[in-house]
Amino acid sequence: MNSFQQKIVTPLIMCILVLNGFAQKIVGLDNWYNHETNPKTGKIFHYTWEDTQNSGFSQLGDVFKLHGAALKTITGRAETKSLSGLDIYIIVDPDTISENPNPNYILNEDILAICEWVKRGGILLILANDRPNCEFTHLNQLGKEFGLHFNPVTLNPVIDNKWDMAAETNLPKHPLFKGVNKIYMKEVCSISITRNAKKVLVDDKQTYIAETTYSKGFVLAVGDPWLYNEYIDHAMLPGDFENLKAANNLAEYLLSKSRQ
Repeated sequence: MNSFQQKIVTPLIMCILVLNGFAQKIVGLDNWYNHETNPKTGKIFHYTWEDTQNSGFSQLGDVFKLHGAALKTITGRAETKSLSGLDIYIIVDPDTISENPNPNYILNEDILAICEWVKRGGILLILANDRPNCEFTHLNQLGKEFGLHFNPVTLNPVIDNKWDMAAETNLPKHPLFKGVNKIYMKEVCSISITRNAKKVLVDDKQTYIAETTYSKGFVLAVGDPWLYNEYIDHAMLPGDFENLKAANNLAEYLLSKSRQ
């Protein structure tokens, strides 16, 4: 067990014992629409389970695993076969041309497959990003199906290490923020909602997190990759930020939705 896992395992012991009574849930992370190559190593990186650097999702993966889930990387487009067996599907920061000279866009047939999967009870987590670091056009074609629109703006900018410029402290009474007083969300886009989508986190009239039910399924949208390694723990953030607690809440919340 690494040092990061040691920090989170104690409060999760009871949760894991409870989850042992359920079939193991599978959390799939897209690596098709987000498919960046490290220019130094030539390897795929950035928001992947395997990336242990600041840019990766390895620590978020540890959180899901300690909640009893198994991880999977989805290396192809969203279709019936690739989504089969998943309980949670995460799409994060689809590539722009500057990040990937040949980006894989979210196409109409992909949207149809995702919507059908959610209708049957799938849990979709969409993590966008700020302008200009996210491909908004095709992502918003997907979001439209759920009453979600990601606005190509950059909010919560941070100068140097003035961390509190990206602090969110007016947190709602919501399972994501149970026991959490302060989180860090840097350089995010806002979300506009229609249909039955609901605002979750709002700052100065800008929605940063939203959610919606969709037939038997559920969609959670965040205007930022948010819980990647750089900002999930306190390797960089001051101790009063509680992104790690929020990550535990996120895993528990989504896994609980997948059992309904």
